[in-house]
Amino acid sequence: MTALKPAFPAPNHDHERCAADGIEHAERICADRSQNLTPIRKQVLRALLSSHRPLGAYEVIDELARDMPRPAPITVYRALDFLMQNGLVHRIESRNAFLACGRDHDDASAVAFLICECCGSVGEIPAAAVAQSLSDAARGSGFTPKLSVVEITGVCGHCQSD
Repeated sequence: MTALKPAFPAPNHDHERCAADGIEHAERICADRSQNLTPIRKQVLRALLSSHRPLGAYEVIDELARDMPRPAPITVYRALDFLMQNGLVHRIESRNAFLACGRDHDDASAVAFLICECCGSVGEIPAAAVAQSLSDAARGSGFTPKLSVVEITGVCGHCQSD
């Protein structure tokens, strides 16, 4: 996972550049994997890149409906499934929402989501050591884990300084 990106971008960052970088990243990943980033998949990703906050599927639909005919929910869910399968979007379980991922990490990389209770932004950090500890503890109890999602709520540094 790339450690150069901060977990939370500065509030005054160039968000248009940030979103464009996210689309370029997705195009590169899909090309490398011989996957088709169709126009609707790109539009769904662009909607998720419109902020650093997770969006529910119907919020994505509302965002898309600003510039195009309102898409059917199944169309958006299929696009979200594709984007998740390719590591371009994460599902924030506690929010039943989705977040664009512009980081370079493989499918097996464990991440933790830092969810700001003030501004609603979500940061992403590497969490391999935490995931391994949780997995070891679960296995020690005779449990076989299949999916581990680490979500930590609190207040981001930007909101703390306000």
